[in-house]
Amino acid sequence: MTLRRSRGVAVALVTFATFTDIIAYSIAVPVLPDLSRRLGASPTLIGFLFASFGVTLLTVSIPMGAVSDRIGRRTPLVGGMLALAGATLLFAFATSLPWLFAARLVQGAADAVTWVVGFALIADLYASEDRGRVMGLVMAGTNFAFMFGPTIGGWLYEAGGIRLPFLAVSALAAVGAVAFVWIELPAKHADREAAAIATVLRDPAVAACAAGVVAAAATISMLEPVLPLFLSSTLGMGPARIGLVFGIGAVVSTVAHPICGRLVNRWGGQRLTTIGLVLVACALPVLSRAWSNESAIVFYALEAAMVALVITPSLAYMADATSRAGVGSFGVGYGLYNMAWGAGLLWGPALGGFLFDRLGFPRMALLWAPSLVAITIVLGRVESKLPRGGLV
Repeated sequence: MTLRRSRGVAVALVTFATFTDIIAYSIAVPVLPDLSRRLGASPTLIGFLFASFGVTLLTVSIPMGAVSDRIGRRTPLVGGMLALAGATLLFAFATSLPWLFAARLVQGAADAVTWVVGFALIADLYASEDRGRVMGLVMAGTNFAFMFGPTIGGWLYEAGGIRLPFLAVSALAAVGAVAFVWIELPAKHADREAAAIATVLRDPAVAACAAGVVAAAATISMLEPVLPLFLSSTLGMGPARIGLVFGIGAVVSTVAHPICGRLVNRWGGQRLTTIGLVLVACALPVLSRAWSNESAIVFYALEAAMVALVITPSLAYMADATSRAGVGSFGVGYGLYNMAWGAGLLWGPALGGFLFDRLGFPRMALLWAPSLVAITIVLGRVESKLPRGGLV
């Protein structure tokens, strides 16, 4: 088998694409606020700028997944990488706020295409018994971008000015586009887009997986603004120590993803997703009882490991649930997955901030955890009522 037809190379390219996408997203953290202020944006407008990413992510995910089911994966992946390159160039040379908003909207669309079509491609290439292992490896590779993206963005900003971080990401995305043109991908797709969408979206197992993803994403994103407030107010931790807590959590998550992927092959995506959600809920009250810097690091590392036990299995669960719907329309399935993740990211921080402000983190965790367990129990009882359509 030549390199152009190698499944391993295809997986490496999907990992490179998701890695580049997360780098592009995360370098915005230290760079975009300063750039926006230079162009006259108020804090409210900066908040809207960051939030606009989710608008196109939510609206593009399912349509592009369906398109990739019809025409194949190559063209959408090339287009997604080119869109990401174009968005980052817009960031680099934007001279007004409307151009920044345009760039952010395009970036959200590119994110949707990259993740949805990338994981649909992996589901095409690997049978059910291997998907968890491979998706765990992809998530582990991608996690390095979460670990180093903001640091890389800040360093490039200091070294070459505000344009250099975006130019560097644009170059990476262009390389990814060329690579997806070069590789030979299977011409596998659904024959009837409309039927595939309708069948997938009404399947109970697919809906249960999506609901679990919303709950997981909301829980994960809730911690991002709330936990630093708790650690600083209760333990007196400064930004450096709080960054260390999240950094060690990212390392633990990176190590845990491949392990969780291999567990999927033995226990199944649905079962592990359910177990992972319960363990995430159980770890929340423990995290809220941290009494020192060291205990905060240990408890957050435990939470990060439990999160990995949700993310990787749920990716495999969505492929199996979609296949059980009888159409193998993985693009639509992962489009729904991406929409669910985006929905959780939208309401998780808002609800978390609201509850933290009124209850504090310990009582909020005691309220959030049983609610998550209750949702998980309901989802765990859901099985697809459609006939098994031959796991691909």
